[in-house]
Amino acid sequence: MYEPYLSVEEYIASGGSIPQEDAGNALRAASRQIDSLTRNRIVAVGFAALTPFQQEIIKEVCADMAQFAYENADILSSALDSYSINGVSMQFGEGMNVACIGGVVLQRSTYDLLLQTGLCYSGVRQWAIRV
Repeated sequence: MYEPYLSVEEYIASGGSIPQEDAGNALRAASRQIDSLTRNRIVAVGFAALTPFQQEIIKEVCADMAQFAYENADILSSALDSYSINGVSMQFGEGMNVACIGGVVLQRSTYDLLLQTGLCYSGVRQWAIRV
């Protein structure tokens, strides 16, 4: 079974507000999205091989992404991208605070934090290639 980058116990201890029965799935989904954003670099080298700084950031990003997805589940799963009722309209998508990177919707501040790990680099580096 796939282990998320942040355990339910760590999440709850950090003050997370997702109910315990839902936290495991939310953290697993967030970890999979982190793998997408980092191009599976963590999977390739293993979480333990990351620096303590990278591990701390990944855990914080995992918690933030799980919380964001849980709080916005209805909007994120909606097929609509906008709607209007009696002259009031609402539009979903990239805004000032939200980004869609490779199909993953997250807060820009969370993505900026993930970028600090150096694992999201889209070019090719020699360390990223194992022959």
